[in-house]
Amino acid sequence: MAKPKVAIVVGTRPDAIKSAPVALELKKFSSEVESIIVSTGQHREMLDQVFSTFGLKPDFDLKVMAPGQSLASMTSRILTGLDSVLEETQPQIVLAQGDTTTTFCAAMVSFYRHIKFGHIEAGLRTESVASPFPEEYNRRVTALSAALHFPPTSLAAENLLAEKVPLKDIYVTGNTGIDAVQLTARLEGTDPWPNIEGPIVLVTTHRRENWGEPQARIANAILDIAQSIVGAHIIVPMHRNPEVRSVLQTVLGGHQRILLTEPPDYREFVSWLKRATLVLTDSGGIQEEAPSLGVPVLVLRESTERPEGVEAGNARLVGTDRDRIVSETCTLLTDNEMYQRMAEARSPYGDGQASQRIRYVVLQTLGVPSSEVPMWI
Repeated sequence: MAKPKVAIVVGTRPDAIKSAPVALELKKFSSEVESIIVSTGQHREMLDQVFSTFGLKPDFDLKVMAPGQSLASMTSRILTGLDSVLEETQPQIVLAQGDTTTTFCAAMVSFYRHIKFGHIEAGLRTESVASPFPEEYNRRVTALSAALHFPPTSLAAENLLAEKVPLKDIYVTGNTGIDAVQLTARLEGTDPWPNIEGPIVLVTTHRRENWGEPQARIANAILDIAQSIVGAHIIVPMHRNPEVRSVLQTVLGGHQRILLTEPPDYREFVSWLKRATLVLTDSGGIQEEAPSLGVPVLVLRESTERPEGVEAGNARLVGTDRDRIVSETCTLLTDNEMYQRMAEARSPYGDGQASQRIRYVVLQTLGVPSSEVPMWI
């Protein structure tokens, strides 16, 4: 009799990071369950870096990435490619994480083919379906077709309950991104400035809603910070999208205390995160990762689907106003009491066992016994 099969679908760097611990956990039960990894290639080189860090390799690679592609053209290629793979492999459960176009497509194709879909990092919400764009739309639509919902926090679970998702289908697991950080933090990485004693600010910015004028305001704020804080060094891993990096290079290129760099592999990035004094980011995942390492976060967005960090005191929303970014950063780097409160606040996002909880629910759904881990509350 053939073993039951689980397909894990990833498309972006965050997808791969947060799905890797689940893939590794399922591999421990390979004698009972077959698991496959399907990469859409929505982020090409960045996906390869993550797979290498965790010792994983996709079983299928759709290679959908194309220069200057529109959301519509990318979506159509992912849908067609995933449909072909699921027809060939016939899994009983499909898993995907978060709010990417890949996840939205995986949920849709699974629904069309009457395959149970498990949504990792379910239930995150903002007030507007258009912000962040298109991620908020993606995660709301994904919830409609999911059979298994894995919210990272109780607040995310409450969002799902408010949308009439049955309680029996909701499992609060914590965030698998914390599992990934804890696994990777044990590995040795590089320190780009081993002899620097001043504050180090790590900046990541790539969100579509920040392209254009907001990106220019962020870049100019970074320049102001470097000029305002004596001894501060700033690391800016540049997203590969030319809309992002052209602005960063134009405004920040050439400053001796600002390092513009290519996206590091995940192990190296976690090493930089551990080394950082402060993080400025519009990334959702980093809002979760940094607090788990005791690093305060200033969020370069007007709203966040991760309010738990703000409520816990790990993060603050500063938006994209140039003056506010500079003011908040300078205050935090010079007010030791405020800094310590943020750095020492307990992370609300998990305990590093989310992937084990997901594994238990998935195998239980397939009728395969395995050890249970109490759900994250």
